[in-house]
Amino acid sequence: MFFVTTVTWQRTPLFRNQEKAELMLDVLAHYQGRRKYLLHEFVITPDHLHLLITPAEGISLERALQLIKGGFSYRLGKSKRGLVWQESFTNHRIHDEHDFEKHAEYIRMNPVRARMAEWPGLYPSSSAGVTRGCSGLKPACPNLDLTRP
Repeated sequence: MFFVTTVTWQRTPLFRNQEKAELMLDVLAHYQGRRKYLLHEFVITPDHLHLLITPAEGISLERALQLIKGGFSYRLGKSKRGLVWQESFTNHRIHDEHDFEKHAEYIRMNPVRARMAEWPGLYPSSSAGVTRGCSGLKPACPNLDLTRP
């Protein structure tokens, strides 16, 4: 399981546009539905994403992010590299339940700290703002299997 941050090209506030934020939600749900990863927590801010993600067996973290970023770029209609995303991403391997909770809380509170919402559940482009089970984005439990790479 990993905490991942990826940033839009030159920090363009792409997801300030609600249609583009909803497109990203669809992409996240699509690849989770195809069992490419488990998405435990996420937040889509105007210019970056934070994810708590466990790639599926046989899928590298790099491949999971390629699917997400490439899938979004393709659906957006901008398949040329560099127009939508910074090329890299940062990640931190989650070591234990405490580490998981610390990063999950960071993700949930991100819109509040950035003054985009007064309460985590009021921000629609996040796991805190998505009803469990209805979108296919958030599993019923965090599935903390920390034994897998």
